[in-house]
Amino acid sequence: MRRSIAAALLFAALAAPVSARDVTIDTTTGPVAVPANPETVAVFDIAALDTLNALGVEVAGIPSPVFLDSLADMAKQATRIGTLFEPDFEALAVMQPDLIIAGGRSSTQIKALSKIAPTIDMTIEGDDLLAQARARIVAYGAVFGVPEKASTLTAALDSKLEDTARAVEGKGDALILLTNGGKISAYGANGRFGWLHRALDLPEAVEGLGAETHGQSVSFEFVAEADPDWLLIIDRGAAIGAEGEAAAATLDNPLIARTKAAQNGRIVYLDAAPLYIAAGGANALQHTLDEIKAAFPGGDS
Repeated sequence: MRRSIAAALLFAALAAPVSARDVTIDTTTGPVAVPANPETVAVFDIAALDTLNALGVEVAGIPSPVFLDSLADMAKQATRIGTLFEPDFEALAVMQPDLIIAGGRSSTQIKALSKIAPTIDMTIEGDDLLAQARARIVAYGAVFGVPEKASTLTAALDSKLEDTARAVEGKGDALILLTNGGKISAYGANGRFGWLHRALDLPEAVEGLGAETHGQSVSFEFVAEADPDWLLIIDRGAAIGAEGEAAAATLDNPLIARTKAAQNGRIVYLDAAPLYIAAGGANALQHTLDEIKAAFPGGDS
């Protein structure tokens, strides 16, 4: 009996530190137990990098390029471990990370990455982007032992949402356009950038637009007929660093010029990379909200 009790106590003493080193967090695939306070972390998701940067978390390995200027300092201090689509598995093997964070464009590599180290899918997608962004902040706060910073960051995001919603209130409707070379696509409340409409109560100039990832292909005549009060423009080429016709050149035509948005100087060219590449990143979201708030009359006061 004494031996059994002693063995049980020994087992409990040995098991406690193991469980204490794990924390269960919400991921895209559901609750997952991951190592707490991992020392060496590799990240293959720009939104995740953006939020980790906002939380002051050091990252050992990052993809190249990182697309966002705000991540330049982080990139200088980290090891390059391939691209979002093609990880450098040799570099990862040498690094021996304690945790790999993937998602979005790198999600197809998760199975292969999981053979190297515990890998979590933190993809942010669908029509509840803001809820997922908040959940990711909380999750990273738990993993890296900075829950207070996570709470502060979430509060700052919510405050900016409220301020920006007040700035756009009663200022008219808007149409979100993505330019890609000489082509344009429109996005509504149910689309990829629809959180701008839903979270800010920003009326749609055109209702019922499709929810396709790449938007609903439209013509300049379509935009002229919609005649929005505001045009919010996202330049895909600028986001990914591609050469080609810039958004301003694409929209420099008589049909766009006759819209209320153009005539009143209300075509807003948003910083594309935070919206297109780092959607759901904590700093990226706040950056976009700051741009919109500043663009609307009285929004920067």
